[in-house]
Amino acid sequence: MGGGGSALRVCADHHGGINWLSLSPDGQRLLTGSEDGTARLWSTADGQCCALLQGHESYVTFCQLEDEAAFTCSADCTIRRWDVQTGQCVQVYRGHTSIVNRILVANGQLFSSSYDRTARVWAVDKEQVCREFRGHRNCVLTLAYAATWDQPSAEEAAAGGLLVTGSTDCTAKVWQVASGCCQQTLRGHTGAVLCLVLDSPGRTAFTGSTDATIRAWDILSGEQLRVFREHQGSVICLELAERLLYSGSADRTVKCWLPDTGRSVRTFPAHRRGVSALKFHGGTLFTGSGDACARAFDAQSGALQRVFRGHALVINCLQVHGHMLYTASHDGALRLWDLRGLQAPCPRPTAKRSLSRLFSNRVACITDAPLQPT
Repeated sequence: MGGGGSALRVCADHHGGINWLSLSPDGQRLLTGSEDGTARLWSTADGQCCALLQGHESYVTFCQLEDEAAFTCSADCTIRRWDVQTGQCVQVYRGHTSIVNRILVANGQLFSSSYDRTARVWAVDKEQVCREFRGHRNCVLTLAYAATWDQPSAEEAAAGGLLVTGSTDCTAKVWQVASGCCQQTLRGHTGAVLCLVLDSPGRTAFTGSTDATIRAWDILSGEQLRVFREHQGSVICLELAERLLYSGSADRTVKCWLPDTGRSVRTFPAHRRGVSALKFHGGTLFTGSGDACARAFDAQSGALQRVFRGHALVINCLQVHGHMLYTASHDGALRLWDLRGLQAPCPRPTAKRSLSRLFSNRVACITDAPLQPT
């Protein structure tokens, strides 16, 4: 059960750990951001490095790849925009006063979060900050964007929406993008908020914390809807897919929950260290762990289908495209794995209601320090 997988290609061009891996919307390119202060563009077809993105003065913490542009943020307090065709830096966004943790390009806007206790929204084409979101009492780790509803005009819709931020001050906050005002403070966690995801209507937020709980919130009213309790360690990453919520934890497990009730319906064991990354794809749940392995589980039955061994340190991020799995590790390597031959997921029983995908699969997470595999 769970036979091993061998990497088709190992891309070891980086000279430091890879902190994040992003897949372009068209599936043609990958972007990696590294401890060596650089980012690299790769072809998903053959794993060849297409461009080296140099310019940051410290390590790259996070990256996001769009079809025509790449965005990176760094411990040098800046964000950079790159032309994916030439590899040239076309814009530098300055203003944060400490490490920039996360960036998010959504609705034509660029959002960022930082150790300086703020989040910001930038005019993508002008290198200038449009608005600062101040109110957290400690580092802002993660963020998500929700479009507003019933906007009277396209211009107002582009300038509007809600930004949700999670912080080490144990709270999440909901901000009006247009005004910069804090609309709600979501209080209840007793530890840092490490990750958050929004459902696709953008009305419910799910937050994971070092207090070992997940909490669901109505972001308009600020009401705490329910608490998910079963993990025995920090909740590091979250994924919403097909009416289900998946959570990866430092307790070495992944759990599957019913978002509407908070009931745990399945546990995925087998990890020897904390679970640092999640990706649901085509009925299969892929995980990355501090034990340096990636794993594929049948999401319906929970059966372990394959273990992908080869990395030397924690897997920080993973992506799936077509029949390929891509894993990025703190060992500095990007590995490409062939998923052909992976056992087809078990057929789902006939459901009383549609299991169509209603949730966004964006994951925002922050991992603990890299761990050597045991």
